[in-house]
Amino acid sequence: MAKLYFYYSAMNAGKTTTLLQSAHNYRERGMRTLILVPTLDHRAGSGTVASRIGLSASATAFDRGADLHALVGADIARHGPLHCVLIDEAQFLARDQVWQLGEVVDALGVPVLCYGLRTDFRGELFEGSQYLLAWADELVEIKTICHSGSKATMTVRVDEHGRAVNEGPQVEIGGNERYVSVSRAQFKRITRGEDRVEPVRPPGG
Repeated sequence: MAKLYFYYSAMNAGKTTTLLQSAHNYRERGMRTLILVPTLDHRAGSGTVASRIGLSASATAFDRGADLHALVGADIARHGPLHCVLIDEAQFLARDQVWQLGEVVDALGVPVLCYGLRTDFRGELFEGSQYLLAWADELVEIKTICHSGSKATMTVRVDEHGRAVNEGPQVEIGGNERYVSVSRAQFKRITRGEDRVEPVRPPGG
């Protein structure tokens, strides 16, 4: 029976790598997949999902106004049976789009695997994550580690000096140089200005 899955984590836990591995597993068994990615995240180029370890795949980009149920239905009509839909950066989904993905599962019988962050740099839920947590059939945490050695559950936005940035828009696309995954205890210390972290610099940066 098809289900709606939400695989969530803090930054740098390997969500996209896991998505790409899942897509590969389906294709290896002769099953067709559709990878979707929000247009908000264009770091790898429009219509591409890419992991930090160098894996990538083509994807269909969509904006917040897209009807994902209609998009998937049109893909099936054009290309035939579909065995899985995979969503990268699912925290950027709109509420209605999470509902539409539920329709993909319930009306079309296609499993949907969503991968995304649970909370933003302020420790608050993203819209997409909020409704996936509420409506998904299966919730799976992808774990990663804080620099303290504890499990990282939060994401902090930092400046070039490793100090927390506590204000600004919820969505600001960036990678290791802007965001660091930390434990709840470290999140409190860093956002209170009692500690700092060293952002990961890109090669040559």
